[in-house]
Amino acid sequence: MKDECGGGAALFQDPDFPCDDASLFSDFSTPLCRLQTKITWRRPQDICQSAALFPDDITLAHAKQGLLGDCWFLCACSVLLNNKHLLNKVLSPDQPQWRDSRYRGSFHFTLWRHGRWVGVTIDDRLPCIDAALCFSGCHSPEAFWVALLEKAYAKLHGSYERLWAGQVSEALVDLTGGLAERWSLARSGSEEDLETGQDSDEVWRRKVDLRSLNPVKQGCALSCSTHSTAAGVRELGQHHALTVMEWLDVKKVAGGQVQLLRIRNPWGRCNWTGAWTGSGAGWSSVDPRCAADLQARLSDGEFWLDEAEFMSHFDDVTLGYPISEEGHLKSIYTGNLLPHRQQQAGQWVLASSAGGSRNSSSYSTNPKFWMKVGERGEVLITLLQHRKWRSSRASPQDGKDTKQQHYQAIALHMWKVEEEPFNLGRMVNKPPCASTHRHAYEREVVLRGQLEPGSYLVIPSTYRPGAQAHFLIRLFSSSPTSLRALNSAAPSRPSTAATEWETRSFRGCWVEGSTAGGSRNFQSHWQNPHFPFPVCDEPAETPPGANVRITLQQSRPDSDLLPIGFHIYKVPEGRGQQEMGGGEEPVASCIPHCYTQDVSLTCALPPARYTVVPSTYHPDCSASFTLSLACRTCRKVLKSQEQLGKAIREISHISVMQS
Repeated sequence: MKDECGGGAALFQDPDFPCDDASLFSDFSTPLCRLQTKITWRRPQDICQSAALFPDDITLAHAKQGLLGDCWFLCACSVLLNNKHLLNKVLSPDQPQWRDSRYRGSFHFTLWRHGRWVGVTIDDRLPCIDAALCFSGCHSPEAFWVALLEKAYAKLHGSYERLWAGQVSEALVDLTGGLAERWSLARSGSEEDLETGQDSDEVWRRKVDLRSLNPVKQGCALSCSTHSTAAGVRELGQHHALTVMEWLDVKKVAGGQVQLLRIRNPWGRCNWTGAWTGSGAGWSSVDPRCAADLQARLSDGEFWLDEAEFMSHFDDVTLGYPISEEGHLKSIYTGNLLPHRQQQAGQWVLASSAGGSRNSSSYSTNPKFWMKVGERGEVLITLLQHRKWRSSRASPQDGKDTKQQHYQAIALHMWKVEEEPFNLGRMVNKPPCASTHRHAYEREVVLRGQLEPGSYLVIPSTYRPGAQAHFLIRLFSSSPTSLRALNSAAPSRPSTAATEWETRSFRGCWVEGSTAGGSRNFQSHWQNPHFPFPVCDEPAETPPGANVRITLQQSRPDSDLLPIGFHIYKVPEGRGQQEMGGGEEPVASCIPHCYTQDVSLTCALPPARYTVVPSTYHPDCSASFTLSLACRTCRKVLKSQEQLGKAIREISHISVMQS
């Protein structure tokens, strides 16, 4: 789709992210829906006469929030502005702008998603109300890099509405490909925490000392958030995120030091009433020339506060790990460079590898990863789960419901393996050598340690058994370290006959005019790819129940999913699948067709030959897919009396940001 500009050159119109309600809304569940009839779309040259990506005064390039509740995303944008090599990765600097003869109305961004960098191309038509940007922009009305990046990020998520409320840590990872952690600033535990006992990591996190970050403060991204109205900010409401621009120790006239932090509110305004605003009492305690210098650094929406005010008025901080120009992560704990990096994808599958927490007897069926450390060094292992978007009319202010709706509660546990081969059942019954301690409704959790050379077993888990999700294991280390997935499974419970699942994966594709036959509503259905498999006779001691599990996963971005499903047909005796003409009735089906990354079905089938026919709902929809086919087998095992350790209490740590 094209339109014409004044010079006659064709300007790009993005057919995949059109200028209509489909790009603005996902389910009309946020206050954004009130703007439905007011928004128009304009290109930057139609908004102002001297449009540019960045202003001449870089201090005016910082993000300024509009009517969209995405302060969490805007806080993450600050790290790009402060690190040119990261900004150039996301937005290539050689792209033609509005006064360039090569300009054609499009911009290309590169964003990190599920372990890889993906390109996102958009047109530059932006949502406006009364000829002015209605969402985010820059403090300079002539600069548009933030508005364009926000549109690319919205396209990656499927709509602008999906940017309403989120986590700064997630946006930091998506914009840098690095790592971010969220630390609590709570002063003391609740009575419930004290009764159940706090692990040492949680206690340490409550004593955050920003001075410990001095070795990495130049490249470390830092933001703070409030879950309730901050006492020093009359204008701030609940669930808001702000950026920490700098923090430094200032000498006091009477001796000693005070730590001051310069905070930026993405709204571009803030009525802070603390001791370090205007002619507040705090400034009289430092040298007047120093006070004048610090106050001169403030831009619109910024204010100073001291460490005590910071700790008392904000609930948590998010720290983005520094990233070198070579792309290596630097530890926020030690300042060490972590040049060795690996990742492994996996998934929890119902009745196969979704074993749940260590409270569950099926825990050992979770996916397992083998890690070998060659030299003593610092190791970070993270577990990142894929978000599943689900429609909801719930208020976006309800952070807990939002978080639990889209994510599973996840955790990582690790054991050092002293001898090989090892007994998995006995090992997981012992305390792990390191863990994330608690299952959390977070997109990513981090396990860190100084590890000695040797072999380690790493197990990611959800809290609930049977919870399905895709995930990514990421490893960053200061010394050479290897990571690989273990394919073997363990029995879920002791018995005289334990079941295992033999799994095969197939890659296929639906091709328009050839193998994209659509659902059974269409005569072309039987043109879809077929995947034959047998169900064999099983020994008499095999416990009854499901014996076949099938998962279909499409290879498309979340913003461009097709409705998918599949049917299982029995192949008649004496005939081959090529002789089946489509008149047969399926013996099992995974329907209705759903707009989702993957669909699964577990069922019980009698011994026979079968074939699986995966399909999109409509014919001639081209896409690639992966089909995983698991059949149950039986083997003899020894009886066991394993005892699980102390119960792990599930904790939801949620901070939903909203303007």
